[in-house]
Amino acid sequence: MREELNAAVKAAMKAGEKERLSTLRMMTSALKDKDIAARTDGKGEGVSDAEATELFAKLVKSREDSAKLYDDGGRPELAAKERAEIAVIREFMPRQMDEAEAREAIGSLVAELGAAGPKDMGRVMAALKERFAGKMDFSKASGLVKAALVG
Repeated sequence: MREELNAAVKAAMKAGEKERLSTLRMMTSALKDKDIAARTDGKGEGVSDAEATELFAKLVKSREDSAKLYDDGGRPELAAKERAEIAVIREFMPRQMDEAEAREAIGSLVAELGAAGPKDMGRVMAALKERFAGKMDFSKASGLVKAALVG
């Protein structure tokens, strides 16, 4: 993932894409900060691609929140800038599951774990996060898991 990011930075520099370059540099910087924090915590190699994907998901969420605030505040030009950054960040993230794929994955996992009711929700969510990190929106998945366990 880092190699892809570095190649994209070089390509954006050569093409003179200032906005894209700015976003890519921000992503690189956030990744380096996370690496430094990981080394401080004793992980010598830095963060994995899965952890980088989680970081990028947080960056997207932050920009979505900002875009909504800008829209509500009557600043569509700033909201458009945030959405452009989101598009660049998402290029480096795995494709998100749609709702049908998420329901199918949750159903098979519930059956595999033998989860029977709401008391097993934590166990199912932990297994989902382990298997589908970066590929599933877990805020939406929790509602789907609850529905699968209750119904």
